[in-house]
Amino acid sequence: MIGCTKLLCGTATVSDALKYGRDTSQTPARMLQFSTSMRPLVVWNITNRCNLKCRHCYLSAEDRKYTGELTTEEAKEFITDLSEMKAPVLLFSGGEPLLRRDIFELGRFAVDLNLRVVLSTNGTLITPEVALKIKDAGFQYAGISLDGISKIHDDFRAMDGAFKASINGMRNCMEIGVKTGVRFTINKFNQDELPKIIDLVVKEGIPRFCMYHLVYSGRGFGLMSTDTSLKEKREIIEFLVAKTLELHKKGVEVELLTVDNHADGVYIYNYLKKTDPKRADEVMQLLRMHGGCSAGTKFANVDPLGDVHPCQFWQHDTLGNVKERKFSEIWNDEHNEFLIQLRQKSDLIKGRCGRCSFKSVCGGCRIRAQAASNDLWAEDPACYLTDEEININ
Repeated sequence: MIGCTKLLCGTATVSDALKYGRDTSQTPARMLQFSTSMRPLVVWNITNRCNLKCRHCYLSAEDRKYTGELTTEEAKEFITDLSEMKAPVLLFSGGEPLLRRDIFELGRFAVDLNLRVVLSTNGTLITPEVALKIKDAGFQYAGISLDGISKIHDDFRAMDGAFKASINGMRNCMEIGVKTGVRFTINKFNQDELPKIIDLVVKEGIPRFCMYHLVYSGRGFGLMSTDTSLKEKREIIEFLVAKTLELHKKGVEVELLTVDNHADGVYIYNYLKKTDPKRADEVMQLLRMHGGCSAGTKFANVDPLGDVHPCQFWQHDTLGNVKERKFSEIWNDEHNEFLIQLRQKSDLIKGRCGRCSFKSVCGGCRIRAQAASNDLWAEDPACYLTDEEININ
């Protein structure tokens, strides 16, 4: 995650990050991305079931009953373990998490164990009554996915009226004080929607906008050819940098972030070297604290069946199952060779990523690399930076 607003506008500083040290239980949510703790933010896909059928779904979720998902009691044992290991955040995702009947019971259970819980949803099911349940359960944030304005979004979600329902869901959350943000996965089909979506975010008073780069996983694997080009990626980050600075100058209280391409952080650092060198030095320190791709280090995923993965897009590799072994034991297993490699990836990555001067603050996306070349440690095909910008001779 690259916090464009935090890095470009100085809304996060090194002193802010150091104030809390490795104690993520005391670290404000906005500063967790700069924590050096190895306690992971956990994305839990609580169900495969979904009322939509989105083009880029990494779980290829469908609206049908699935077997083998964690029972309520198994889920509570898992949540208790996360609480005991002091995981900084538990993100309830899906499928569509609101389709799981015990979601509010589990959310409240986690909150009562002092876990910070947030929600990732398509928003279509958030009526005023559901929004109140989200708030009463203790969810601190609801990230709602949009792919474009009106018909573009409906086409991506394969449901007429999905856009209107998602917008209503956001409004219902905000009306009762549940912090809400927009998640937008960019690709060739919707890249022209990016300015429109940000305009919508500003108009609606939504405080957070996350742009996700496409990761080639699940149904997204079939969309590899529809990823934006390297030239387009550069134009996109140039637009986001300009828009971030423009909104900050106008006093608009919205945070812009990008996810799943840490080259964006290097781009921002290089931009600031030319425009604000003093700020650039601090940004580099923050990027080092963040440490680039967090899969298998500060980020983990548990799927509906209880299988543990390095991140939510890494469904093809499993570290263990929480029905058989505690998550904390799986995560802290010093003999798991795959985890050891992920935590030493700077020594293993090859190609341009391996020769890059910024590999310790980026490292590329290993899933994209594997999908494109069948080599986990190959260069990330989505890096748009020039050899000069990353100091490759």
